[in-house]
Amino acid sequence: MASDTFAERHRLPLLSRIVVATLIALVVAVPLLGGPLAGSAAGLSPYMANIIGQIATFALLALALDLVWGYGGILSLGHGLFFAAGGYLIAMHMLKAGYVFGGVTPDLMTFMGWSELPVHWAFFESFPYALLMIVLVPGLLAFLYGYVSFRSRVSGVYFAIITQALTYVAMLMMFRNDTGFGGNNGMTGFTTLLGQDIGGHAMVVGLASASVLALLVAFIGCSALLRSPFGKLLVAIRDDEARLRFLGYDTLWPKLAAWCLSGILAAIAGALYVPQVGIINPRLLSPELSIEIAVWVALGGRGALSGAVIGAAIISALKFWLTGFVPEAWPFILALVVLVVVTLLPNGLLDLKPQVLWRGRRSGKRGMIE
Repeated sequence: MASDTFAERHRLPLLSRIVVATLIALVVAVPLLGGPLAGSAAGLSPYMANIIGQIATFALLALALDLVWGYGGILSLGHGLFFAAGGYLIAMHMLKAGYVFGGVTPDLMTFMGWSELPVHWAFFESFPYALLMIVLVPGLLAFLYGYVSFRSRVSGVYFAIITQALTYVAMLMMFRNDTGFGGNNGMTGFTTLLGQDIGGHAMVVGLASASVLALLVAFIGCSALLRSPFGKLLVAIRDDEARLRFLGYDTLWPKLAAWCLSGILAAIAGALYVPQVGIINPRLLSPELSIEIAVWVALGGRGALSGAVIGAAIISALKFWLTGFVPEAWPFILALVVLVVVTLLPNGLLDLKPQVLWRGRRSGKRGMIE
């Protein structure tokens, strides 16, 4: 009986199980349909594999935001900063590796008239070093900003505004050519990754598969974390942080841990995204992207990891489809989505779920809905 109770307590909600099953199916199907069956009628074209991979990175980015906003009550309008950080770091690796091992001179060196890359590009030809930086740099940035803000008890709309201001400052800095990050032109001209042609069929399918796998691992890991005592503490901080402090809890470190983890996940999403699109520039730091991330989460239903993934997938797929033939209409459609969510679906698509799918709704605990 005790084991049954334990299993029931740690079982994922139905919607989360559907998301996990779908991601597992994609992890198997994408390399199979894009590899041995690529030339058949049921095969997956490189274009479709690339679209799936990009949507998976956006879903991972939405999941990262929902971790702190939906469960911790920390609204960030600057998660594009971490996303772009991961993208710039992997771009530095691809350009440095192509320069060192392939003799391909990066465009930014030609444009600036440099004979060698700046000192902060040192060791980026090493893939393990680049991976380490993708985790450490955004993690350290999140720690420093989060520690100062949370210790000063900056929260709510003030925290959201500051995150967006910080991202905007980073965008302005990246527009400068003398920073060594490509300036206005950004970075492009990637040739290889892990020794493989970046535009080759195998690499396109491999990156898409890696993106879906990263989303699957992050989803399962965050679900387990949020169903642990740490997750319950995080939800309690969201619901009444002042009361927790009155009871003697130090809320700084749980918030900081969730914030740093969220920043690292967003950076990983950016590192997977940039090789698939083949370019990165300061526009990735624009406030519009960070606001759009919040729309993904709001549409799917914040406080539900499955909702964040579904919301990001729906809006991203719709954007890919509509911008193909009516690109000028997309901003208006996105604004309409925001109005519908705010006025009719305050809990996003979760408001449309049958009651049987609402695990934890009967107890009134939003944080139990995943």
